[in-house]
Amino acid sequence: MGGYWFAVGLMGLGAVPDLLSDPAAVALFQQLGYPTYLLPFLGAAKLLGIVAILVPGFPRIKEWAYAGLTFDLAGAMYSGIAVGGPVSGSMLFLIGFALIAGSYVLYHRKKQAAASKLTIEHSDLYSRATSQTQPQS
Repeated sequence: MGGYWFAVGLMGLGAVPDLLSDPAAVALFQQLGYPTYLLPFLGAAKLLGIVAILVPGFPRIKEWAYAGLTFDLAGAMYSGIAVGGPVSGSMLFLIGFALIAGSYVLYHRKKQAAASKLTIEHSDLYSRATSQTQPQS
């Protein structure tokens, strides 16, 4: 599942410039016409989404985290296009969408593999327990 960790890690890196109000992020926000006080909030929200994705359990929260990261990226892409940014610049967003989608698919594969393993272990335990309780002829 190295691809899963790689994808989630790259998604998390995108939150750091916002959280720290990096000058390049501030300049981009100003170009888009957004108030810069939103940057740390968005950075924190992205990091919380990444934490929700990485923490075991809580499948519904993970789904919301993936949705939130997707909405954030879609809004950023739309904002860039709306202020006259080049459509070719949108290609970078496709990488972000691919990372989110890849992580989402790998998360579900990991979850399915764990469920399959649990089912097999449960089946083995059941088989052993029933074979011990049956009288021998």
